[in-house]
Amino acid sequence: MSVVEALLDNAYQDTQLLTGNNEKGDNFNTFRDIDFILYTDNAEKADTVTSFINDNRYGTASFKKDGDKFIILVVVNMPSTQNIVCSVSGLFTCVAQLFDVNYDGWGCVLQKINQ
Repeated sequence: MSVVEALLDNAYQDTQLLTGNNEKGDNFNTFRDIDFILYTDNAEKADTVTSFINDNRYGTASFKKDGDKFIILVVVNMPSTQNIVCSVSGLFTCVAQLFDVNYDGWGCVLQKINQ
């Protein structure tokens, strides 16, 4: 899959998730920790990607072994407005393409409007 195809697919998936969160009453403007997940089957690659993300301050990244995969967790404290979350998610789509790892999307705890 080309970078452009990956970005287009990712933007669609992000928008679908945001639509679902909106239907559940999420307040997109409230800052919260958002988890971005990448994975690979190569420990050295996981370490390199984690270091790249941390060195460039794209988020707080760590990795752990889970079965035969290495899961890279990146946490960014930010609102989940569409333009912001899609931009950051797009960044991790590109990082995945650059380092030949898999990007598995993002998630967060919803911040209800009535809280």
